[in-house]
Amino acid sequence: MDYDTILLETEERMEKALDVLGDKYRGMRTGRANPGLIENIQVDYYGSSTPLKQLSNISAPEPDQLVIKPFDASALGEIEKAIQRSDVGIHPSNDGKIIRLKVPPLSEERRKQLVSRAKEVAEETRVAIRNIRRDANKQADQLQKDKEISEDEQKSLKEEIQELTKKHEKKVDDTLKTKSDELTDF
Repeated sequence: MDYDTILLETEERMEKALDVLGDKYRGMRTGRANPGLIENIQVDYYGSSTPLKQLSNISAPEPDQLVIKPFDASALGEIEKAIQRSDVGIHPSNDGKIIRLKVPPLSEERRKQLVSRAKEVAEETRVAIRNIRRDANKQADQLQKDKEISEDEQKSLKEEIQELTKKHEKKVDDTLKTKSDELTDF
């Protein structure tokens, strides 16, 4: 492992942590209908657990409604059951061809709970980013110990790792602010 490889891997891992944060936020309910709310619900499809987005088209024709049109009409019942089992809190309406989900407006209390949960998820991501920084710093120390880089290069590498950490923590903060604003706008 060399200087550039450590930096590259560190940045890739931090970006993945941000991607996970984005996925979690997409699944978090706001006052508007959003396909991301249900697309990762697992459906038992012929004995295998499959994400809903792989079994159907999901659209939001109105701000308060989601429409699910399965590719295979025989999966309608299983999709409906999966939505009812999920913690989304929306009851499906099945007409035999498509499933409609009426997204009710969020109460003030529920919005506060969701903002609180968004903060928890953001903090989990910050911790993950700091853990990635710690691992990268250990690799930098090991390179210097093995005499592959000088002390100055080690110091420089650690400074660059810290800059990456700051940059990615700022992205977490920005993403949290956007999501919090989304949740409190009504």
